[in-house]
Amino acid sequence: MNFLDNILDEQSHIIGHRNHIIQDIFKDHWDAFLASTPNVRFVVKEEISKFLLCGSISSGYSVYDCNVCGNYAYVPFTCKSRFYPSCGVNSCINRSNLMPSRCIDCPHRHITFTIPSSLWPFFQKDRSLLNDLFDAASFTILSWFKGISKMDSFIPGIVCTLHTFGRDLKWNPHIHMIVTEGAMGRITHWKSFDFFPFDMLRKRFMTKLLYNLSKIILSADFKKIKSNLYKENGKGFYVHAPKKTVSNVSSILKYITRYTGRPAMAESRILSYDGDFVSFYYDRHEDNQRIEEKLHVFDFFKKFIIHIPEKGFHMIRYYGLYAMKKSKTNILKRVKEKLTQPLKWLDKLFFHFKCNPLKCTCGNYLKFQYVVPASKVQHLSNLL
Repeated sequence: MNFLDNILDEQSHIIGHRNHIIQDIFKDHWDAFLASTPNVRFVVKEEISKFLLCGSISSGYSVYDCNVCGNYAYVPFTCKSRFYPSCGVNSCINRSNLMPSRCIDCPHRHITFTIPSSLWPFFQKDRSLLNDLFDAASFTILSWFKGISKMDSFIPGIVCTLHTFGRDLKWNPHIHMIVTEGAMGRITHWKSFDFFPFDMLRKRFMTKLLYNLSKIILSADFKKIKSNLYKENGKGFYVHAPKKTVSNVSSILKYITRYTGRPAMAESRILSYDGDFVSFYYDRHEDNQRIEEKLHVFDFFKKFIIHIPEKGFHMIRYYGLYAMKKSKTNILKRVKEKLTQPLKWLDKLFFHFKCNPLKCTCGNYLKFQYVVPASKVQHLSNLL
């Protein structure tokens, strides 16, 4: 038994060491899946590699010990991957806590821009097209505000987030947007707008998106689909926006950013895993009826990994006033939010389990001693 095996054999000394069921499923079958599935994207392999090592001391760890009784504990480093449930959720929480402070203190409208299923495969095959989806959605709103008055050329504040899946985990790219119900003009300090002409905006969104795509996708198949879409969607693509305004911008920001840094499925939705098949449920959007599915692990993987974004791709984007420097818009009142520092690992464990994991059995508290990086772990493992 070498150095690393010796530590792994002492799980009682590892604080926060807990396998998640999704991690267990991937550990059991990921290598076999890779062997049987060609052309898995590099970013997917990279993210899954980090995900599989999350919480393992092979990725490095901190050492704590008690100076009274000599007890000790290891705290493994986390992967910080958006694919790992706890790491991804922490990232979402930290981001959504910071975002409201940059927003203008005014009512906002939540708008969802969706596209027909016939276009979905093009965005999955060429993920750079997702930039054009952002562009079409933001252009639709910005151009309408600008056209209200040529003299004022009004500019609203916009936050867009990309979601690539629905509740059933199918590939379904769509944009969630929050936009200020008001705008700053060249002459007018601020003007409120509580009406959005959605019939017109639907057509504008469809026209702009199809125009963007037609400059990039030159295939005959796309031209035929484009022609059919114009015939079948006389009112434009579906753009959903409840008439009710959003007064609490913090709550809607948490809603639209909740999927930008976490896996496509919460572990709580997994009903069972028998070693070969995974059963899970989702509440169908149309009628909120609970639907249960049972998939072979390979099919389960495919549903998961298609939603891992390309490296460096921004899932959240700012437009209009929210893309400007504050110095240009500091005359506008901002949302007053009490900014909280991101919770540290010790605070998170205390929050969930109501105990201090560094409290020793002798009543004293374990104190930090030193860090062992992953390279050192591997070096020591090779020596012994």
